[in-house]
Amino acid sequence: SIQKPTPSGFQTNEYADAQLQEIVRKMRERAMVYKEKLKDPVLSSPEGSPTASPSKKKPPPPPQEEKKEEKKEDAEAKPEEDHYCDMLCCKFKKPPLKKYMEHLQLPDSIDSYTDRRYIAWLMLVTVAYNWNCWFIPLRFVFPYQTPSNTIYWFTVDILCDICYLCDLLIFQPRVQFLRGGDIISDRVEMKKFYHSSMKFQLDVVSVLPFDILYFFFGFNPAFRANRMLKHNTFFEFNDRLEAILDKAYIYRVIRTTGYLLFILHINACLYYWASDYEGLGSTRWVYDGKGNMYLRCYYWAVRTLITIGGLPEPQTLFEIVFQLLNFFLGVFVFSSLIGQMRDVIGAATAGQNYYRSCMDNTVSYMNTYSIPRVVQNRVRTWYEYTWDSQGMLDESELLEQMPTKMRLAIAIDVNFAIVNKVDLFKASSFTGECRNGCDTQMIYDMLLRLKSIVYLPGDFVCKKGEIGREMYIIKQGEVQVLGGPDGTKVLVTLRAGAVFGEISLLAAGGGNRRTADVVAHGFANLFILDKKTLNEILVHYPDSEKLLMKKAKVLLKTKGKPPPGQPVQKPRGLAGLFGNKQETPKLFKAMLGGKGKEGLTRLLQLKRQDDIQRKQKQIKSKGKSKQTKILKESKDKIDETQAEAENEPEREEKKPVEPAASSAPPAQKEEPNAGAKPKPTVMHRGTTNESLIISMSPSPRAGEGEILKVEVKEKNKK
Repeated sequence: SIQKPTPSGFQTNEYADAQLQEIVRKMRERAMVYKEKLKDPVLSSPEGSPTASPSKKKPPPPPQEEKKEEKKEDAEAKPEEDHYCDMLCCKFKKPPLKKYMEHLQLPDSIDSYTDRRYIAWLMLVTVAYNWNCWFIPLRFVFPYQTPSNTIYWFTVDILCDICYLCDLLIFQPRVQFLRGGDIISDRVEMKKFYHSSMKFQLDVVSVLPFDILYFFFGFNPAFRANRMLKHNTFFEFNDRLEAILDKAYIYRVIRTTGYLLFILHINACLYYWASDYEGLGSTRWVYDGKGNMYLRCYYWAVRTLITIGGLPEPQTLFEIVFQLLNFFLGVFVFSSLIGQMRDVIGAATAGQNYYRSCMDNTVSYMNTYSIPRVVQNRVRTWYEYTWDSQGMLDESELLEQMPTKMRLAIAIDVNFAIVNKVDLFKASSFTGECRNGCDTQMIYDMLLRLKSIVYLPGDFVCKKGEIGREMYIIKQGEVQVLGGPDGTKVLVTLRAGAVFGEISLLAAGGGNRRTADVVAHGFANLFILDKKTLNEILVHYPDSEKLLMKKAKVLLKTKGKPPPGQPVQKPRGLAGLFGNKQETPKLFKAMLGGKGKEGLTRLLQLKRQDDIQRKQKQIKSKGKSKQTKILKESKDKIDETQAEAENEPEREEKKPVEPAASSAPPAQKEEPNAGAKPKPTVMHRGTTNESLIISMSPSPRAGEGEILKVEVKEKNKK
């Protein structure tokens, strides 16, 4: 053979060739999708929207690529050069000043609930407020402020006043507020709202400069008493701090203790003032002027306010009235503080008390009905582990108080990473529509329905053979899949993040039966989604239901039709050389018209009818007399064969019935008339152990033609 030379001017366009290959690939993918729809049109999911392939975009020329890469490198290098400074031969990194300024710059509006910078500022103002509350009475009563240290007291006072002024002029006019459910963040509106509030009036009074009276009456701390009117900022700081603390009850205990110490501080100041008014050391009741004056007066205030007793008796009327008022005030204040402290501690231990109450009630119930001691110990273990691991007995009780959106946000942060590992619900993205995955809103609804259950060591999560109605997701701990002849062999160990039982949710391919025992190896915390809950969700998402059914079918095929843990039984003997028997084709089953022996019997009967009709045509040419005789014998044999075939299944079922055809002799049957048409033979299905033999032999007499013989013989039993 001579090869034809290729033309020298022929050239191949690589871009066109790539486009043609891409079109061929897409056509093949589309053909596969439609083939799958034809095979299973109900469970097939709608075709996904095609995405833009990178081959469609024409690659830019090489020079432009080099320019773009140079620009990117320059853009990345510029920020680094800005952050470095060269000095002599050294190069050191300096912090970006712009970022610090942006971070320190005050926003146009402040969210008082979430802005941590605002809470830090409130803490600074609260420190200034506490300075004034504690030291103004102390300096006014006790002789601690002297001309030698006045400058120090005055400096601290000026710093506190600066904090007050900054809060009044800069921070408070920027705080957002609510009006009719809307958050107002307009600068003018926020300023108007603050200026019209009572808080603004108290803040203005608290910064009035009564200190100028120092020039006329000397440095008297009483002129700064208006600084203690800024109490709204102090209480606002307490509320905001409690909202962001993990254990707010600790701060409440400290704050309540501070209230008690402050009241005792004021009482000590009043006692020294009363002693100074009566005269130091003038009576046994007043302070005698010895020792540390503040500690001695504070000790007397503690014993008086807490009503301990053992104090000197008052002598004068002033002392008696002062002591009575101290006792009355002490009973009221002390009882109030003790009650508040009890509430704070009770709120901190409310969960622990609820746990103890539930456990005590359960133990009492088990003792009433004489529950075995082993079961009682397991119940106690479950209570203790559940409380120690999650700090509550039921997480759903806490989340039920929240709106649905907040519960959904928490469920997404806690459970979505685990649910996304399930092949049945896996999605490529979590925004918009999940490509090749379930509807995003359906996954949202499913996250809210997950239930957390704790299993003790040795508890059966599910047993082999039971109906599967739940899917399990391991949140914490381990479970073991058991199998083998005795059901004690550990086939596999599943750990946190593993999923099992997902096929049982949809009962796809008969996979709704548990195929193995699953036992908790230790303490295991599992998420459970039951079949009823999933069906309630899928009612609103029909497309996702079809997709889930398809995914369940595919997963069952990939995992193998024999369930995991059960090996495929190989045929024994020589049959193992030929492999497993393949399933009978559907077309052949339809042609047989039945299964097993019924279909084969029908095929044999059709063959017999065809043979009889062919013989009838041959006999017509031999004469009517011989035809009548031969047909009569053939029909009798066929009727006997059919009767025995019909009675064969009854014999197998141990219900013997005598055939009606055998009781009537053939001689009693009437001969058909010559003019009448023969009745059609009715063929019945059945099985028999006999064979029908039809043969033609020459007649021994001359001129009689051939003789048709029909014989029935039993099959040889092998």
